[in-house]
Formats: sequence, C-alpha cells, structure tokens
Amino acid sequence: MLATRSPRDWLASLPDSRICSLRWQTILRYAAITFIVSITLSGIFLFRRPEGFLRDGGSHYFEYFWNRTANHPIDQLISDAHTFHENLLKQRSFDLPTAAARYRERRGRHPPPGFDAWFKYATEHDAIIVESFFDRIYADIAPFWGLDPQTTAERAASWEHVVRVRNGVANGTGNTEGKVPWLQLWTGLVSEAAPWLPDVDMPINYMDESRLIVPWEDVTSLMEKEQGSRSVKPLGEVVTKYSGLAKVDAKGDDVEPYRPEWLGGSYWNLTRVACAPDSPSRNVAPIENFEELPVFPDNWDPDYSYKGYVRNFTAAMDPCVQPHIRGLHGTFAEPLTLSTSKELIPLFGGCKLPVNNEILIPGAMYLTDDPFYSGGDTHGPPWRQKIDGVVWRGVASGGRNKKENWSHFQRHRLIQMLNGTTVSGMEENNSRAMTFEMPPMQKYDFPRRREGTIGTWLEEFSNAGFVNLLCFPADSNCTYVRPYFSEVGSIPMKEQYKYKFMPDVDGNSFSARFRGFLLSTSLPLKATIYAEWHDDRLVPWLHYAPMDNTFQDLYAILDYFTRDRKGDKSARFIAEEGRSWGAKVLRREDMLLYVWRLLLEFARVCDEKRDMLGYIDDLRPV
Repeated sequence: MLATRSPRDWLASLPDSRICSLRWQTILRYAAITFIVSITLSGIFLFRRPEGFLRDGGSHYFEYFWNRTANHPIDQLISDAHTFHENLLKQRSFDLPTAAARYRERRGRHPPPGFDAWFKYATEHDAIIVESFFDRIYADIAPFWGLDPQTTAERAASWEHVVRVRNGVANGTGNTEGKVPWLQLWTGLVSEAAPWLPDVDMPINYMDESRLIVPWEDVTSLMEKEQGSRSVKPLGEVVTKYSGLAKVDAKGDDVEPYRPEWLGGSYWNLTRVACAPDSPSRNVAPIENFEELPVFPDNWDPDYSYKGYVRNFTAAMDPCVQPHIRGLHGTFAEPLTLSTSKELIPLFGGCKLPVNNEILIPGAMYLTDDPFYSGGDTHGPPWRQKIDGVVWRGVASGGRNKKENWSHFQRHRLIQMLNGTTVSGMEENNSRAMTFEMPPMQKYDFPRRREGTIGTWLEEFSNAGFVNLLCFPADSNCTYVRPYFSEVGSIPMKEQYKYKFMPDVDGNSFSARFRGFLLSTSLPLKATIYAEWHDDRLVPWLHYAPMDNTFQDLYAILDYFTRDRKGDKSARFIAEEGRSWGAKVLRREDMLLYVWRLLLEFARVCDEKRDMLGYIDDLRPV
C-alpha cells in the first residue's frame, strides 16, 4: 500500500521549473474566471439593474453601448450631450474664492455685495454652482446698464404688482383679487432670501404672454453701453455696501406708476423688429390670411439641426431664424392677450420669447405643490414597468383659436399628429392634414415611414387628446373643429407618468408642466419658443429629447426610441439622467438661489454707485 502524501510534500518533490509552471497555470485560470465573472456582472448591471444605475454608471454605458453601436444621428447627439455635460461639470465651484474668480473672469466685474452669503447658502444646501448656469441673469440685466439707475429704480417701485424687500423682509404689493396666486408664490420665495438682500423691488408681469419687445437697434445700443462699463475696479475704489432706496421711498405715493405706450396689432410685426437686420425673419411680413392652411418650409435644414434633429435648442426657439414659425404657433396667429411695449422697463416674468426683454424668474407654477403641474409625490413607475406609449392631455390653448386660424396652433398640430386614424388616412391617400404635412421621406427615412404604417402604430401607441377645446367664440359649440377633434377624459398627472413618452409643447406661453415631466421617470419630448430660467443648466439629448417647433421630427424621434432594444435603452437613459439631474438643479433651493443672485444684480444696476459696487473680501490680504 502506497503511503499518502500531503499536497505540500508532493509540491516539494517537484522540480522548480514544474512548480513555476503550475503557479502560472493557476494564476491564469483564476484570471480567466475573474474576467468572465466581471464581464457577466457588467452586462447584468448595465442592462438589468433597477432604475438609477445609469446615472452613476453613465461613462460605462457609453463605453459599452453607444461608442460601439452608433449608427443614427441621435446616437451622436446623445454622445455629444454627455461629453458637453461632463466638461461643464469640470467648471463647478466648490469654494468662495474660486466662485468669485470665475465670476470676474466671465462677467468682467467684481461679484455684487452679498455674494458671500449667497455662496454660503449654496454650499450649505448642496447646490451645484457652475457660473454659466447664471448666464440668463446677465443677458436679461445687461440692457439696464445703459439706462439711468434712478429711473429704473423708480419704475420698478411704482409698478402694479411688486415683490418689495425692505429691511430684510419681503412683501407682495398690488391687488390680486380674482387673479392667480403668482404674487404670493413669488413673494414666498423671495422671503427666504430677504434677510440677506438689499432693499430692492421686483415688479412682475401678471399676464401669460410677454409684454416687452425692444427693437434690435435699441437693445444693441444699450448692450454696447453695458460692455463699455465693465471693469474690475482696484480694491481701493470698490464700494461694498448698497446705497439703498431711500430716495425712491421718500417720494412715497407721489410717484405715479410709469405707463409706457402699449401696442396691439400683429405680434409678428412687433417680434421681427427685434430681430437682427440680416436675420431671415426681419423683413418677412406677417400672414394676412390664416384661413389658408399652414405652410411648411421646403428642404428645411437649419444650422441648429444635425441631420434632421435639433442640436442647438436655444437657436431652435428663436423666431428670428425661422420665419415659417409665424404660421405654426398661436403666439403669432392670435395671442390670448396683447399689450406690448417697445420701451425697456423693469418687468420680471416666468418666460419670454428670445427677443422679449422681461427679466426671467422661475415660473410661479414651479413653486406650487399643485399635483396638476407636478404629479404630487408620485413620479411614475420604473422604466420596465411603464406603458410603451406616448400620452398627452391638456386644453386647446396657445392663443385665441377660431374658425379662421385654428389650423396654425401648435397644440392642435400635436394632437392631430398623434391621431392614428388621421395619419392612416394621410398615408393611404398621400394627402395632408389641416394642421400638418407628413415629414419628407428624404430626411426621415425609416421603415414605418416607408411602409406607411405610422398611423397603424399610433392607434396602439398614442393616447393624446384635448380635455377642453377652448373655442372662440364660446357659443360656437366648436363646430369648426368637431370634424377633427373630440374632447376626451382627463388623466391625472400621476397616471400619465405610467407612460414612457410625454410630449411638452407651449400653451398660451410656456408649459408649466415641464419641471414635473423632468422629475418623473418618463421621457419628456420638448418643443418651445419660450425661454426659461433653467435653460442654461439643462442639456438636450441628455436630460430631455428636443423637438423642432414644426414637429416634423416627432415621428422619427419616437421611432428611434421604440424600434429596438437599443432605442429603448437610450430613452431610459435620458429619462433617468433628466430625473437625476433635475433633482439636483431644479429644486426650490436652486430657484431661490437664482432669484437671490438676480436680485443682488438688479439692486446693483439700480444703484447710483453701481460701477463701484462689488464684493472683494476674497481678495483682501488674510
């Protein structure tokens, strides 16, 4: 019987070269096993982990997914958006000296007094501070540097509805009986920053529509004055305390509210005068006969698009570069109210056209807890549990839609485009609808379009309709649209969040539901001509899917996201990125910080010593 040997004795009997060989075989075997397990787990985590993974693993998602399979223009746009955002975050400021230095570099001035308290609040509330997030403030405030500061202060103080800050306390002034609670909502927000604010007045626009359109030549002249006034003053010349509004307050009730000349007529004519002289829209006359069906541009290939899809969302909003928009948006057909001035006066509001001159603040409805706008505490189920479809509910707003003009309204166009019966009839008869034409095949060539099955697909995929047709006059019984639309039942926002795709288009002005859509688990598809406070902190194709205001790209975008597993993963990725990012930069704290900083700047531009005012504590010797 042979004596048994332990593994250690057996190894000791082997030559050294044999032992070395066995060791390397063992190492390689374990390395191979480790590699296989790693790849398997990566695949499982990449495609199977619960919602929220992609935000933390975005770089891996790109490494293993897009970069190896990009074959559609939207692939490139998503990848570019991801890269842009990563570079943007490298500019984040984590301490006061860095934030102040970046301010001076970008603005050409010292930060305003009170900048240190503002930044302290930001860091204490985990705010992401990137200087470019506040570019809108400086674009809006800049023209006022060309006006007399005392005049601006007096006009702000005497307006009909004002959020007034005095001695660290904010109060709303003005008659709000029978009006929406915007003044109360904005006053509540400003109150949270009031203890650190100088005396300042914030006059607000109580209309849905924007009210100021200053001609391009006048704005350019004012902007040139602002550029010429920029200077980082030597420390010895800097004034670190605001002068206050004692002179304004001393006049008390003797100051009559300033009334600029309010204009009516064609809103397009008012708009195009604010476009640059060489812009495509400047010399294009308004549409005279809105009974004619809307016209879509031939071979439309704007600079803001990439192979048929929006690349520059800011430019895509601009009516100055797309004259056809005058026939495709209710704002230019017949706005609900029209009271516009060509004079620059201080007026704050929740949205505006790119050519308007209001000073933007977060829309009041973003400050409410009303579930009609936010969906309440429910943001929707995880992506895999969602209904594979598109949903839209709303009213037929956008202006005063009438028998003569309704086919030119953006919401009517969206609902017709999502109606499977309508689209099937167009495909069968090679015809157009009242509000739109089928997208050109040469630009949007995909199987459903070639095979004429978009309508059939929409019949199962789409759940869109008006809950109120809002016809004018009210006693018309909507006979002029009854052949094309019927009212449908409403769906609570929390139920809409069960769908994967949620288009968002303008009403009378901006859509107050966009923030709620972003914070949901669904994917917003956004088209608008209205700028908002948050535009500089959101990245299209990373946080939402942008659409052209013609909606000609709508079918192709939805087809990309639904044609295969890759498209579905792309949609889920954007939906999750948007929700995660929105929860970091669209909070009430972020809206407060935006308005807080805005009011520091507005108080400075209203100060007689504005050229010398600044925060410089970070530059003083320790």
